[in-house]
Amino acid sequence: MNAVVELTRDAYDAVVMDLDGVVTDTASLHEMAWKRMFDGFLATHPSARGEEHRPFENDDYRRFVDGMPRFDGAAGFLTSRGIALPDAEVGALAAQKDRDFQDLLEQEGAKLLPGSVSLLTALRRAGFRTAIVSASRNCSAVLGRAGLTDFFDASVDGVIAAELGLPGKPDPAVYLEAAGRLRASPERSVVVEDALAGVEAGRRGGFGLVVGVDRDGHGQELLDHGADVIVPDLAGMDVVAGPTAEGRSQ
Repeated sequence: MNAVVELTRDAYDAVVMDLDGVVTDTASLHEMAWKRMFDGFLATHPSARGEEHRPFENDDYRRFVDGMPRFDGAAGFLTSRGIALPDAEVGALAAQKDRDFQDLLEQEGAKLLPGSVSLLTALRRAGFRTAIVSASRNCSAVLGRAGLTDFFDASVDGVIAAELGLPGKPDPAVYLEAAGRLRASPERSVVVEDALAGVEAGRRGGFGLVVGVDRDGHGQELLDHGADVIVPDLAGMDVVAGPTAEGRSQ
C-alpha cells in the first residue's frame, strides 16, 4: 500500500501540511491530553442510561478528535458515548484538554518526525510554496519550539480559523484558505495529512494530490476517506528537480 511519492514543480506549485502527526510528534501529546481529560471526566461523571463510560482509546482519538477543533472534537466524542452536555460544559472540557496539552508540550517538547526537515528543505530548494494547517491554537508555539517557523510561507491554525469563522475538517475550508494564502490553486497543490478528517478535507477541496501519512497501520482507512497514496512518514516523499518558482509563470 505504501509508495514513494514524487513531487515535481511541473505538476504542483504548493504543499500544504498538517502539523501534528505529520511534521511533529505532537499528535501523541494531543492524544495523551485528550485521554487525561476524558478519563478523568468519565470516571467522575454520574452514569445515565445509554451512556458508555469506558476509558478513552486510540480509536476514539482517530475517529472523533484527531485534526478537529477542540470543541468539535469534545462534542463528537461525547456524542459517540451517548453523553449530552450543555455547550458551556463541553467548552470547559475542551479548555481543560488545552491546559493538559500545554503542560505536556512544556515537559516533552515538540519532537520532529522522520523526514520532516529533509522534505521541507528540499521543497524550499525546488521553489515550492508551503503552508502549515492545524486545528490547534498552539501551532505557532509548536513550530517555534521545533525550529520550523521559517520553513512555511503561510499558516492557518485554530486561531486564524476562529477569526475567519472557518469550519473545521472534514470541511476543506482551512486547506482552501491555506492554498489561497499561497496564491496556488487547489488543483496544483498537495495536501499531506495523517487524520481521517484531514484527508477527507483534501479530497473535498479538489486538491491535486492528497497524501496520507500512516504510522500505525490504518492506511486503508485513510484511502477510504480520500487519500490518493499512503506513505509511512515524510521520508517516503521525494522532491524531483524541476523548474523553480523563478523559472515559470505564477
